[in-house]
Amino acid sequence: MRKDIHPDYQEVLFHDTNADVFFLTRSTAKTKATREYEGKEYPYYPLDISSASHPFYTGEQRKTSTEGRVASFNKRFGAFGGRNKKAADSTEQAADSTEQAADSTEQAADSAE
Repeated sequence: MRKDIHPDYQEVLFHDTNADVFFLTRSTAKTKATREYEGKEYPYYPLDISSASHPFYTGEQRKTSTEGRVASFNKRFGAFGGRNKKAADSTEQAADSTEQAADSTEQAADSAE
């Protein structure tokens, strides 16, 4: 093996902070922090999630809200739909007035005959 081309492969202490579980394994991870574990000092690397806390490995289900995705979306962004609803209402009113004008024109034509 050539010298000075390979990373330092050493024992590293990994800590899953969610499950408060420690793993001692060999790794090339570089860290400045150290921690004593079982009477020996090791490089320390904290983790947010690992197999000890991930739902896929633990079999635990995450709590989901009882409302559906659409209801959640409408709750968050329902106020933005208000502007479009007003525009749609004014479009419907314009269409109604156009229909009424057309009806009155037809009635006038029928009475002229």
